Amino acid sequence: MSGTASKDNARAEEFKRATAGVLRAIAEQADVQVAFQPGPSGVSGKRARLPLPTRALPPAEMSRLRGQSDAIALRLRHHDDRVHAQRMPARREAKDAYDALEQVRVEVVGAKHMLGINANLRAKLAEECEQDGYDRMTRKDQLPVDKALALLTRERLSGEPVPESAQRILSMWREGLGENAEAAITEMMETRENQSAFARAARKLLAALDLAEAEVESEPDDNTDDGEDGGEQSGQQENSDQGDGQSESESESMLGANPEEMEGEAADDDGSESDDDAAVAEGDDRPGGPQPRRDRGGPDAEGAYRAYTRGHDEEIDAEELCDADELSRLRQQLDQQLQHLQGVISKLANRLQRKLLAQQTRAWEFDLDEGMLDAGRLSRVVINPLLALSYKRELEMEFRDTVVSLLIDNSGSMRGRPITVAAMCGDILARTLERCSVKVEVLGFTTRAWKGGQSREKWVQDGKPRNPGRLNDLRHIVYKAADSPWRRARKNLGLMLREGLLKENIDGEALLWAYRRLLVRPEHRRILMVISDGAPVDDSTLSVNPGNYLEKHLREVIRDIQNRDQVELIAIGIGHDVTRYYQRAVTIVDAEELGGTMMKKLTELFDEDAQAAWARVSAERSAVVV
Repeated sequence: MSGTASKDNARAEEFKRATAGVLRAIAEQADVQVAFQPGPSGVSGKRARLPLPTRALPPAEMSRLRGQSDAIALRLRHHDDRVHAQRMPARREAKDAYDALEQVRVEVVGAKHMLGINANLRAKLAEECEQDGYDRMTRKDQLPVDKALALLTRERLSGEPVPESAQRILSMWREGLGENAEAAITEMMETRENQSAFARAARKLLAALDLAEAEVESEPDDNTDDGEDGGEQSGQQENSDQGDGQSESESESMLGANPEEMEGEAADDDGSESDDDAAVAEGDDRPGGPQPRRDRGGPDAEGAYRAYTRGHDEEIDAEELCDADELSRLRQQLDQQLQHLQGVISKLANRLQRKLLAQQTRAWEFDLDEGMLDAGRLSRVVINPLLALSYKRELEMEFRDTVVSLLIDNSGSMRGRPITVAAMCGDILARTLERCSVKVEVLGFTTRAWKGGQSREKWVQDGKPRNPGRLNDLRHIVYKAADSPWRRARKNLGLMLREGLLKENIDGEALLWAYRRLLVRPEHRRILMVISDGAPVDDSTLSVNPGNYLEKHLREVIRDIQNRDQVELIAIGIGHDVTRYYQRAVTIVDAEELGGTMMKKLTELFDEDAQAAWARVSAERSAVVV
């Protein structure tokens, strides 16, 4: 067996050396550093990252790795970051599509005269489509817009059909493109050899689909789009701080109300936020056509947060979003990733477990006049018979029964390594705390569709009334309920890796949802841990409301939860400063730090609880002595 393993290792190392050499040769850059690491492939500057191959190296895996290597090599050879950045849109959804279109261009251009590379790329694409379940998609909104546009453009630019598994879902996208989008794709096909001209055509395509603002033709190289959007974002951040003056009565009604009651609160607002709304109106300049929010028809309609309709929102268990076979496959994928972080996070998890179990042990009170005879101090009586016997009494340390709720941002920006690490950490945390008799629930939040879904369609059908409030369909996912054992819910956590699940993030309502779930729990101590990588974003909502509409609501919800002191709230931001929202928060730069940070913050919370318990015991002793 050792000889076979040695041969497999040597074969894997040889394959990695050959793949790295071919990548540099195709890219025509000998100084590129190639690293094989667990996780998705990617390139940053002169550093390329490829997934770590297994020792067995089956043919399918070799083909996939070759395709990923070729895709990176062609991007290094035919892509200019400076040209790409000149027309980069600001909105996240548009940015993802813009990046995907450029990747299609470099692959089509680079593989035009290289049949081997073309075969590798097509094999990689076919496997990705099959792995992501394109053949099981029945609705257009199930396929992310960046993936759809990439497939449509690849089909036109290369002249080759897309994989069979993607034909049905892609036909739904073809039907609704429109003449302007078709013309833009034709222009992209004609300009694929020129990156700058291709980028201009790509922006036209995004504008035709209302994903980005159309560029001004007279100044094609000007970065006005980025400047306007950047100014808007900074304006949103400044104005968001102005919404912190809401009264306590408004806060109580918001946290105590049912979701249905929240819809009608806008009509009863007292207009106290009019100055804030005016500031937003002056500083906001989002693209997307006429903006109803700029009509100053009175602050009453804009002050309070509301949803235009809740009829299409859903709270759903993870197993209902895909079939059992796919869930098993996704869980296997998560298990493979877990091998990489298992050692590091398990050490931290064991440390947390020891601390929790230590808090549940009993303590003794000594030198009492009655109770159980203290045999350890009988020697004193033997030495001096005049001394009284010493007694002890067993003290039950107060360990409050606890429930921990882990709320994970399932937005599109978490795609890739962040959501994978979050799923892994949720899995290990649930197992660890369950061993300590601590209940854990794992929740996720996103939206059902990009750009509004059925809520926006209803708003359009109703004549686009002003100040509609939230304009998207919420999707709140229960990966693991608090009363569900980990062994039953373990497969559900793999769903986070499913392509197409991650969309927009409306944090305020998700936080309220998780908070209300905790309030009905019987446990005495309730901890809510939020993991997010950005401020709340929903393009459909923000295009017709003040620019800080979602962020302001998030701040209100956080403030009220913290003031009520019924739930201990803690947040971890991945590359995003959450300390400006939450009192107890930490920001990490790399997703790899998430596991250690989660365990550390929970350990701190339980340490505080233990110290408080000992303080109470000491106070009781002092009272007895007095």
